[in-house]
Amino acid sequence: MDRRTLLGAGMLAGLTAACTTTKPPAKPEFDPGDWASVRAQFALDPAYGQFAAFVLAPAPAPVRAAIARHRDALDADPEYTPPGAQAPDQAVREAAARYLGGRPEEVALTDSTTMGLALLYSGLRLRPGQDVLTTEHDFLATHEGLRLLAERTGAKVRKVRLYDDPARADAGRMVAAIKAGLGPRTRVVAVTWVHSSTGVRVPVRAIADMLAEANRGRDEHDRALLCVDGVHGFGAMADGVGDLGCDFLASGTHKWLFGPRGTGIVWGRAWDAVSPIIASFSGASFQAWQGGSTPGASTAELVTPGGFKAFEHRWAMPQAFAFMTAIGKDRVRGRTQELATRLKDGLTGIRHVTLATPRAPELSAGLVCCSIEGMAPMEAVDRLHASKVIASVTPYDPPLLRFGTSIVTTPEQVDQAVKAVAGLR
Repeated sequence: MDRRTLLGAGMLAGLTAACTTTKPPAKPEFDPGDWASVRAQFALDPAYGQFAAFVLAPAPAPVRAAIARHRDALDADPEYTPPGAQAPDQAVREAAARYLGGRPEEVALTDSTTMGLALLYSGLRLRPGQDVLTTEHDFLATHEGLRLLAERTGAKVRKVRLYDDPARADAGRMVAAIKAGLGPRTRVVAVTWVHSSTGVRVPVRAIADMLAEANRGRDEHDRALLCVDGVHGFGAMADGVGDLGCDFLASGTHKWLFGPRGTGIVWGRAWDAVSPIIASFSGASFQAWQGGSTPGASTAELVTPGGFKAFEHRWAMPQAFAFMTAIGKDRVRGRTQELATRLKDGLTGIRHVTLATPRAPELSAGLVCCSIEGMAPMEAVDRLHASKVIASVTPYDPPLLRFGTSIVTTPEQVDQAVKAVAGLR
């Protein structure tokens, strides 16, 4: 690699493209207005109803082709960068910003939601006496990240309960619970957009509006920052960051967005409140290092961890954003929720099934969780697989059987899943 190019212009900038050594995989014809055509972009076995595609999500044909193109070019020439891309990471930020409704300079690039949350909760600057508020329903990545933050800073972390029965979750009660848990020095409010434990969709916008009122009159350094684990809403729902009103949104792009595995983003509008915890490979970092100074105020680029990544995956992220945009974010949300509603309606009619996810579309997304009377969730997953229905188990205590409806499932597969669950006796 030409190190001077790297040091002077940032990550792998200005290098010429190499020829690929293998023929990229053929792309099936893509009609974004036809759900069958959308489904055909995936290499998933059509014999199975895919209700766990969000776990280690498959990539559609344009993303797979981009990964293969970059991988082959890097294998042929380790100084390769995409043609015409002076700064390939900037192109990724621009694509993410268009999809999110933010600005490229607000986007940090990560490897996963967990890494994004770690960058936030390890880097947020807390003053003496400030505290953190979260919920009992959040995932390991949030709870553990905040526990480690408390260990380092001495800050108190409080947890509130948003609902007792998830199927009867209420938006007003959820907002009220967060409001009641606030203290005068609460600096961080950490919530999850869609709970992977129950499928409950949290009213992030309403919480943001409540916090805006609570922040009136507070010193800027004491303003409560709303930090959101968005992974099970990002790509499934159409909301952009302006719709959500949060201060930070962390998400992997390899789940409901169906982007390359091992990629993610953090969008933020308050990066000056976060200290980088891993050296960045940005141009500002290298220039400051060479000059014996510090880069200055935190930015999303400075918080983006440096190091050499699986660039064939990172540089294929724009194709994932373009694929979903071509289908239409509103159409994706409509399809996801239409299928989820069909599934919930079907499961509700089965006597030995207890639905955990709210039936109201405004309180759920694509996750549908339930329990089967007298049967452990993992046994249910195994028996459903034998019926060609692929589901998953929530990694919580107690665990639940979990389905995910998305652009890779069909109404017929939903009916197939309902019939298979009815046969679990």
